Amino acid sequence: MRKNTRQIRIGDRVIGGGAPVLIQSMTNTKTEDVEATVAQILSLEQAGCEIIRSAVPTMEAAAALKEIKKRIHIPLVADIHFDYRLAIAAIENGADKIRINPGNIGSRQKILSVVSAAKERGVPIRVGVNSGSLEKKYLEQYGGVTPRGLAESALEKVRLIEEMGYENLVISIKSSDVMMCVRAHEWIADRTDYPLHIGITEAGTVYSGNIKSAVGLGIILNQGIGDTVRVSLTGDPREEIRTAKLILRTLGLRKGGIEVVSCPTCGRTKIDLIGLAGQVEQLTEKIPLDLKVAVMGCAVNGPGEAREADLGIAGGVSEGLLFKKGKILKKVPEDQLLSALEEELLAMGRQQDGRSQE
Repeated sequence: MRKNTRQIRIGDRVIGGGAPVLIQSMTNTKTEDVEATVAQILSLEQAGCEIIRSAVPTMEAAAALKEIKKRIHIPLVADIHFDYRLAIAAIENGADKIRINPGNIGSRQKILSVVSAAKERGVPIRVGVNSGSLEKKYLEQYGGVTPRGLAESALEKVRLIEEMGYENLVISIKSSDVMMCVRAHEWIADRTDYPLHIGITEAGTVYSGNIKSAVGLGIILNQGIGDTVRVSLTGDPREEIRTAKLILRTLGLRKGGIEVVSCPTCGRTKIDLIGLAGQVEQLTEKIPLDLKVAVMGCAVNGPGEAREADLGIAGGVSEGLLFKKGKILKKVPEDQLLSALEEELLAMGRQQDGRSQE
Protein backbone atom coordinates (compact mmCIF):
# COMPACT_ATOMS: atom_id res chain seq x y z
CA MET A 1 0.00 0.00 0.00
CA ARG A 2 1.48 3.35 -1.06
CA LYS A 3 1.88 5.97 1.68
CA ASN A 4 -0.48 8.88 1.10
CA THR A 5 1.50 12.00 0.16
CA ARG A 6 0.43 15.34 -1.22
CA GLN A 7 0.73 15.82 -4.97
CA ILE A 8 3.37 18.15 -6.41
CA ARG A 9 3.61 19.25 -10.04
CA ILE A 10 7.04 19.31 -11.70
CA GLY A 11 6.71 20.76 -15.18
CA ASP A 12 4.07 18.63 -16.91
CA ARG A 13 4.51 15.69 -14.51
CA VAL A 14 3.15 15.03 -11.03
CA ILE A 15 4.53 13.07 -8.12
CA GLY A 16 2.81 12.02 -4.91
CA GLY A 17 -0.86 11.55 -4.24
CA GLY A 18 -0.86 8.04 -5.67
CA ALA A 19 0.77 9.01 -8.97
CA PRO A 20 3.24 6.48 -10.44
CA VAL A 21 6.78 6.53 -9.04
CA LEU A 22 8.80 8.55 -11.57
CA ILE A 23 12.39 7.77 -12.59
CA GLN A 24 15.08 10.45 -12.41
CA SER A 25 18.69 10.76 -13.40
CA MET A 26 21.32 13.49 -13.46
CA THR A 27 23.46 14.69 -16.34
CA ASN A 28 27.23 14.39 -16.01
CA THR A 29 28.06 16.83 -18.79
CA LYS A 30 29.05 20.43 -18.17
CA THR A 31 25.67 22.16 -18.04
CA GLU A 32 27.26 25.17 -19.72
CA ASP A 33 27.77 22.93 -22.77
CA VAL A 34 24.24 23.07 -24.13
CA GLU A 35 24.81 20.71 -27.05
CA ALA A 36 26.38 17.96 -24.95
CA THR A 37 23.82 18.31 -22.18
CA VAL A 38 20.84 18.24 -24.56
CA ALA A 39 22.28 15.21 -26.37
CA GLN A 40 22.65 13.32 -23.09
CA ILE A 41 19.15 14.22 -21.90
CA LEU A 42 17.59 13.09 -25.19
CA SER A 43 19.47 9.80 -24.85
CA LEU A 44 18.17 9.42 -21.30
CA GLU A 45 14.63 10.17 -22.47
CA GLN A 46 14.94 7.29 -24.93
CA ALA A 47 16.04 5.04 -22.06
CA GLY A 48 12.95 5.99 -20.03
CA CYS A 49 14.07 8.91 -17.86
CA GLU A 50 11.09 10.99 -16.69
CA ILE A 51 12.76 13.83 -14.74
CA ILE A 52 16.30 15.10 -15.29
CA ARG A 53 18.55 17.08 -12.96
CA SER A 54 21.57 19.16 -13.95
CA ALA A 55 24.23 20.78 -11.79
CA VAL A 56 24.25 24.58 -11.74
CA PRO A 57 27.64 25.62 -10.34
CA THR A 58 27.96 28.88 -12.35
CA MET A 59 25.84 31.69 -13.74
CA GLU A 60 26.69 30.42 -17.22
CA ALA A 61 25.16 27.06 -16.31
CA ALA A 62 22.05 28.78 -14.95
CA ALA A 63 21.66 30.73 -18.19
CA ALA A 64 22.11 27.55 -20.26
CA LEU A 65 18.98 26.03 -18.69
CA LYS A 66 16.79 28.29 -20.82
CA GLU A 67 18.05 26.82 -24.10
CA ILE A 68 18.32 23.27 -22.74
CA LYS A 69 14.70 23.31 -21.65
CA LYS A 70 13.52 24.31 -25.14
CA ARG A 71 15.04 21.20 -26.65
CA ILE A 72 14.06 18.45 -24.22
CA HIS A 73 10.74 16.82 -23.34
CA ILE A 74 10.95 16.07 -19.61
CA PRO A 75 11.05 18.34 -16.54
CA LEU A 76 14.40 19.96 -15.81
CA VAL A 77 15.65 20.25 -12.22
CA ALA A 78 18.47 22.58 -11.22
CA ASP A 79 20.90 21.30 -8.58
CA ILE A 80 22.21 24.17 -6.44
CA HIS A 81 24.81 24.30 -3.69
CA PHE A 82 25.94 27.29 -1.61
CA ASP A 83 25.11 30.30 -3.84
CA TYR A 84 21.51 31.47 -3.50
CA ARG A 85 21.91 33.68 -6.57
CA LEU A 86 22.36 30.58 -8.73
CA ALA A 87 19.06 29.20 -7.45
CA ILE A 88 17.26 32.43 -8.34
CA ALA A 89 18.90 32.52 -11.78
CA ALA A 90 17.93 28.90 -12.41
CA ILE A 91 14.31 29.68 -11.56
CA GLU A 92 14.36 32.74 -13.82
CA ASN A 93 15.73 30.60 -16.66
CA GLY A 94 12.90 28.10 -16.49
CA ALA A 95 13.95 25.32 -14.11
CA ASP A 96 10.91 23.16 -13.35
CA LYS A 97 12.22 22.41 -9.86
CA ILE A 98 15.28 23.35 -7.83
CA ARG A 99 17.23 21.18 -5.42
CA ILE A 100 18.81 22.98 -2.47
CA ASN A 101 20.07 22.20 0.99
CA PRO A 102 18.97 25.27 2.97
CA GLY A 103 21.75 24.49 5.43
CA ASN A 104 24.45 25.41 2.90
CA ILE A 105 22.65 28.33 1.23
CA GLY A 106 23.48 30.75 4.04
CA SER A 107 21.46 33.29 5.96
CA ARG A 108 17.71 33.24 6.46
CA GLN A 109 17.43 36.24 4.14
CA LYS A 110 19.20 34.37 1.33
CA ILE A 111 16.91 31.38 1.75
CA LEU A 112 13.90 33.72 1.77
CA SER A 113 15.09 35.26 -1.53
CA VAL A 114 15.15 31.80 -3.12
CA VAL A 115 11.78 30.84 -1.67
CA SER A 116 10.22 34.10 -2.87
CA ALA A 117 11.48 33.52 -6.42
CA ALA A 118 10.16 29.94 -6.37
CA LYS A 119 6.80 31.06 -4.96
CA GLU A 120 6.43 33.75 -7.64
CA ARG A 121 6.73 31.14 -10.41
CA GLY A 122 5.24 28.13 -8.63
CA VAL A 123 8.51 26.20 -8.85
CA PRO A 124 8.79 23.34 -6.34
CA ILE A 125 11.80 23.08 -4.08
CA ARG A 126 13.43 19.77 -3.28
CA VAL A 127 14.88 20.02 0.20
CA GLY A 128 17.90 17.74 0.11
CA VAL A 129 19.90 16.46 3.10
CA ASN A 130 22.58 13.78 3.05
CA SER A 131 24.73 12.05 5.62
CA GLY A 132 27.89 13.87 4.54
CA SER A 133 26.50 17.30 5.41
CA LEU A 134 24.56 16.62 8.60
CA GLU A 135 24.77 19.55 11.01
CA LYS A 136 27.01 19.41 14.07
CA LYS A 137 24.10 19.68 16.52
CA TYR A 138 22.57 16.44 15.21
CA LEU A 139 25.92 14.69 15.20
CA GLU A 140 26.41 15.67 18.85
CA GLN A 141 22.83 14.95 19.88
CA TYR A 142 22.76 11.43 18.45
CA GLY A 143 26.47 10.55 18.64
CA GLY A 144 27.15 10.66 14.91
CA VAL A 145 25.09 10.26 11.74
CA THR A 146 21.85 8.43 12.49
CA PRO A 147 18.59 7.83 10.60
CA ARG A 148 16.66 10.03 13.02
CA GLY A 149 19.25 12.80 12.79
CA LEU A 150 18.99 12.82 9.00
CA ALA A 151 15.20 12.90 9.07
CA GLU A 152 15.00 15.58 11.76
CA SER A 153 17.46 17.75 9.86
CA ALA A 154 15.28 17.56 6.76
CA LEU A 155 12.09 18.34 8.67
CA GLU A 156 13.76 21.32 10.36
CA LYS A 157 14.58 22.78 6.94
CA VAL A 158 11.05 22.08 5.71
CA ARG A 159 9.62 23.96 8.70
CA LEU A 160 11.89 26.90 7.91
CA ILE A 161 10.49 27.14 4.38
CA GLU A 162 6.95 26.62 5.63
CA GLU A 163 7.43 29.59 7.95
CA MET A 164 8.23 31.61 4.83
CA GLY A 165 4.81 30.71 3.46
CA TYR A 166 5.77 28.02 0.94
CA GLU A 167 4.76 24.37 0.94
CA ASN A 168 5.45 23.32 -2.67
CA LEU A 169 8.16 20.96 -1.45
CA VAL A 170 9.74 17.56 -2.03
CA ILE A 171 12.00 15.96 0.59
CA SER A 172 15.17 13.98 -0.06
CA ILE A 173 17.28 12.29 2.63
CA LYS A 174 20.17 10.22 1.37
CA SER A 175 23.05 8.17 2.67
CA SER A 176 25.55 5.79 1.11
CA ASP A 177 24.79 3.46 4.04
CA VAL A 178 21.90 1.34 2.75
CA MET A 179 20.23 0.51 6.06
CA MET A 180 20.78 4.04 7.38
CA CYS A 181 18.85 5.26 4.35
CA VAL A 182 16.09 2.69 4.87
CA ARG A 183 15.58 3.60 8.53
CA ALA A 184 15.63 7.33 7.83
CA HIS A 185 12.87 6.94 5.25
CA GLU A 186 10.81 4.77 7.57
CA TRP A 187 11.09 7.41 10.31
CA ILE A 188 10.25 10.42 8.15
CA ALA A 189 7.41 8.75 6.20
CA ASP A 190 5.33 8.58 9.39
CA ARG A 191 5.89 12.26 10.14
CA THR A 192 5.25 14.13 6.91
CA ASP A 193 3.01 13.95 3.86
CA TYR A 194 5.42 15.70 1.50
CA PRO A 195 6.46 13.52 -1.45
CA LEU A 196 9.80 11.79 -1.02
CA HIS A 197 12.57 11.54 -3.61
CA ILE A 198 14.51 8.39 -2.73
CA GLY A 199 17.92 7.06 -3.60
CA ILE A 200 21.09 5.53 -2.17
CA THR A 201 23.66 8.29 -2.69
CA GLU A 202 27.21 7.52 -3.82
CA ALA A 203 26.14 3.92 -4.33
CA GLY A 204 29.23 3.11 -6.38
CA THR A 205 30.01 1.51 -9.73
CA VAL A 206 27.45 -0.16 -11.96
CA TYR A 207 28.12 -3.49 -10.22
CA SER A 208 28.14 -2.51 -6.55
CA GLY A 209 25.79 0.43 -7.00
CA ASN A 210 23.14 -1.72 -8.62
CA ILE A 211 23.22 -4.20 -5.75
CA LYS A 212 23.10 -1.52 -3.02
CA SER A 213 20.33 0.37 -4.84
CA ALA A 214 18.25 -2.73 -5.49
CA VAL A 215 18.45 -3.74 -1.83
CA GLY A 216 17.87 -0.31 -0.33
CA LEU A 217 15.28 1.01 -2.75
CA GLY A 218 13.53 -2.35 -2.82
CA ILE A 219 13.03 -2.27 0.96
CA ILE A 220 11.88 1.36 0.95
CA LEU A 221 9.54 1.10 -2.03
CA ASN A 222 8.06 -2.18 -0.83
CA GLN A 223 6.80 -0.34 2.26
CA GLY A 224 4.90 2.11 0.07
CA ILE A 225 7.47 4.86 0.62
CA GLY A 226 8.78 6.97 -2.25
CA ASP A 227 7.30 9.07 -5.04
CA THR A 228 10.28 9.50 -7.34
CA VAL A 229 13.53 7.57 -7.50
CA ARG A 230 17.09 7.88 -8.70
CA VAL A 231 19.65 5.09 -8.85
CA SER A 232 23.04 6.78 -8.36
CA LEU A 233 25.81 5.02 -10.27
CA THR A 234 29.38 5.84 -11.24
CA GLY A 235 28.87 5.15 -14.93
CA ASP A 236 26.68 5.88 -17.91
CA PRO A 237 23.48 7.53 -16.56
CA ARG A 238 21.44 5.31 -18.89
CA GLU A 239 22.37 2.40 -16.61
CA GLU A 240 20.59 4.24 -13.79
CA ILE A 241 17.38 4.24 -15.81
CA ARG A 242 17.62 0.55 -16.71
CA THR A 243 18.13 -0.38 -13.08
CA ALA A 244 15.34 1.85 -11.77
CA LYS A 245 12.87 0.45 -14.29
CA LEU A 246 13.75 -3.11 -13.33
CA ILE A 247 13.45 -2.37 -9.60
CA LEU A 248 9.99 -0.84 -10.11
CA ARG A 249 8.83 -3.69 -12.36
CA THR A 250 10.12 -6.31 -9.94
CA LEU A 251 8.10 -4.71 -7.13
CA GLY A 252 4.98 -4.51 -9.29
CA LEU A 253 5.09 -0.70 -9.29
CA ARG A 254 5.42 -0.47 -13.06
CA LYS A 255 4.03 -2.46 -15.96
CA GLY A 256 5.31 -2.75 -19.49
CA GLY A 257 8.61 -3.81 -20.94
CA ILE A 258 9.90 -7.30 -21.49
CA GLU A 259 11.29 -9.16 -18.49
CA VAL A 260 14.12 -11.51 -19.44
CA VAL A 261 14.74 -14.55 -17.24
CA SER A 262 17.60 -16.96 -17.83
CA CYS A 263 19.10 -20.00 -16.15
CA PRO A 264 22.57 -19.78 -14.53
CA THR A 265 24.16 -22.39 -16.90
CA CYS A 266 25.58 -25.75 -15.87
CA GLY A 267 27.40 -28.73 -17.34
CA ARG A 268 24.40 -29.57 -19.55
CA THR A 269 24.70 -26.28 -21.45
CA LYS A 270 25.93 -26.82 -25.01
CA ILE A 271 25.43 -23.31 -26.41
CA ASP A 272 26.85 -19.85 -25.63
CA LEU A 273 24.03 -19.11 -23.19
CA ILE A 274 25.75 -16.17 -21.52
CA GLY A 275 26.29 -14.37 -24.82
CA LEU A 276 22.81 -15.29 -26.05
CA ALA A 277 21.11 -13.99 -22.90
CA GLY A 278 22.93 -10.67 -23.28
CA GLN A 279 21.82 -10.41 -26.91
CA VAL A 280 18.21 -11.17 -25.95
CA GLU A 281 18.28 -8.48 -23.27
CA GLN A 282 19.52 -5.91 -25.80
CA LEU A 283 16.96 -7.03 -28.38
CA THR A 284 13.98 -6.83 -26.04
CA GLU A 285 14.79 -3.40 -24.58
CA LYS A 286 13.28 -1.71 -27.63
CA ILE A 287 10.21 -3.91 -28.08
CA PRO A 288 7.18 -2.38 -26.26
CA LEU A 289 5.50 -5.58 -25.05
CA ASP A 290 4.56 -6.58 -21.51
CA LEU A 291 5.96 -10.12 -21.57
CA LYS A 292 8.28 -12.56 -19.84
CA VAL A 293 10.95 -14.07 -22.12
CA ALA A 294 13.06 -17.02 -21.00
CA VAL A 295 16.57 -17.92 -22.21
CA MET A 296 17.37 -21.44 -21.05
CA GLY A 297 20.49 -23.55 -21.46
CA CYS A 298 18.98 -26.92 -22.28
CA ALA A 299 15.76 -28.80 -22.96
CA VAL A 300 15.61 -29.89 -19.30
CA ASN A 301 15.31 -26.26 -18.15
CA GLY A 302 13.45 -25.12 -21.23
CA PRO A 303 9.73 -25.46 -21.77
CA GLY A 304 9.30 -27.29 -18.47
CA GLU A 305 10.86 -25.03 -15.85
CA ALA A 306 10.12 -21.88 -17.88
CA ARG A 307 6.54 -22.78 -18.79
CA GLU A 308 5.29 -19.58 -17.13
CA ALA A 309 7.25 -17.50 -19.66
CA ASP A 310 5.26 -16.04 -22.55
CA LEU A 311 8.04 -16.93 -24.96
CA GLY A 312 11.43 -18.57 -24.70
CA ILE A 313 14.37 -20.31 -26.27
CA ALA A 314 16.28 -23.33 -24.96
CA GLY A 315 19.62 -24.61 -26.18
CA GLY A 316 20.62 -28.05 -27.36
CA VAL A 317 23.63 -29.39 -29.27
CA SER A 318 24.23 -26.77 -32.00
CA GLU A 319 20.48 -26.14 -32.06
CA GLY A 320 17.67 -25.09 -29.80
CA LEU A 321 13.93 -24.88 -29.19
CA LEU A 322 11.59 -21.95 -29.54
CA PHE A 323 8.70 -22.36 -27.10
CA LYS A 324 5.62 -20.43 -26.05
CA LYS A 325 3.82 -20.90 -22.71
CA GLY A 326 5.63 -24.22 -22.23
CA LYS A 327 4.75 -25.59 -25.69
CA ILE A 328 7.43 -26.14 -28.32
CA LEU A 329 6.88 -24.12 -31.49
CA LYS A 330 9.88 -25.35 -33.48
CA LYS A 331 13.50 -26.49 -33.45
CA VAL A 332 16.10 -24.20 -35.08
CA PRO A 333 19.91 -24.12 -35.53
CA GLU A 334 21.81 -22.34 -32.75
CA ASP A 335 22.77 -19.40 -34.97
CA GLN A 336 19.08 -18.80 -35.77
CA LEU A 337 17.73 -18.86 -32.21
CA LEU A 338 17.95 -15.09 -31.73
CA SER A 339 16.33 -14.27 -35.08
CA ALA A 340 13.58 -16.83 -34.49
CA LEU A 341 12.83 -15.23 -31.13
CA GLU A 342 12.82 -11.75 -32.64
CA GLU A 343 10.49 -12.84 -35.45
CA GLU A 344 8.00 -14.30 -32.97
CA LEU A 345 8.17 -11.20 -30.74
CA LEU A 346 7.47 -8.93 -33.70
CA ALA A 347 4.55 -11.14 -34.71
CA MET A 348 3.16 -10.89 -31.18
CA GLY A 349 3.58 -7.12 -31.37
CA ARG A 350 1.62 -6.98 -34.64
CA GLN A 351 -1.14 -9.08 -33.07
CA GLN A 352 -1.32 -6.71 -30.11
CA ASP A 353 -1.47 -3.68 -32.40
CA GLY A 354 -4.26 -5.33 -34.39
CA ARG A 355 -6.31 -6.00 -31.26
CA SER A 356 -5.85 -2.45 -30.01
CA GLN A 357 -7.18 -1.04 -33.30
CA GLU A 358 -10.35 -3.17 -33.30
